[in-house]
Amino acid sequence: MPITPATATHSPSNGAADAILLELVDENGVTIGTAEKLAAHQPPGQLHRAFSVFLFDEYGRLLLQQRALGKYHSPGVWSNTCCGHPYPGESPFAAAARRTHEELGVSPSLLAEAGTVRYNHPDPDSGLVEQEYNHLFVGLVQSPLQPDPEEVGATAFVTADELAERHAKDTFSSWFMTVLDAARPAIRELTGPSTGW
Repeated sequence: MPITPATATHSPSNGAADAILLELVDENGVTIGTAEKLAAHQPPGQLHRAFSVFLFDEYGRLLLQQRALGKYHSPGVWSNTCCGHPYPGESPFAAAARRTHEELGVSPSLLAEAGTVRYNHPDPDSGLVEQEYNHLFVGLVQSPLQPDPEEVGATAFVTADELAERHAKDTFSSWFMTVLDAARPAIRELTGPSTGW
C-alpha cells in the first residue's frame, strides 16, 4: 500500500500491525473519543463514524462487491461498492477515496457527498454490532477494477432490477439496504430517472 499522509501514522511499524482506532461520535456526529476497531463492534456496539460508497458505470449500473471470505466481519456477503471507517482525524471523503482505491484498485472519476444515516445493525452470524454514523458518497467509476483479493471476493455491476433479483437470492450485509435507501435521492440525481434507482 502506498504511504500517504492519511495512512502514514496508521501503517504497520516494526513488522507488527498497530491497533486500528475508530472515531466515536455522539448522535449528532460530533467526535467524542476513539476506540479500537473490534472493541467498537462488540455488543452493544459503540457509535462510531463510518462511510459507504456507491459507484456507478456509464450505464447507471451499481458496482457491488462481495466481501472476501477472510474478513473478520460479514465475510462472503455482498454489499455496496466500498465501506469502512475513517481514521481519527481523517475526513470521511478522504477515507472513502482511500479505501475505494485500496480495496478495488480504482479511483472514482467523480465522488460526491450524499448525506448521512445513523443505524444499529447486529450481525447475526458474527455477533458483532454495526452501531454507525455513516457518511454516504455516490460517484462514477470509469477505470478497470483491480480488486485486492484479501478485501474483495468478487465484483458485479447491476441494474436496479438485477439488484432486486440478486438481493432476493444472495446474502447481503446487514447494513446494505439501510445505506442504499438513504443514498437513493443522490443516486437518482447522479444516474437519472431512466435507470430505476
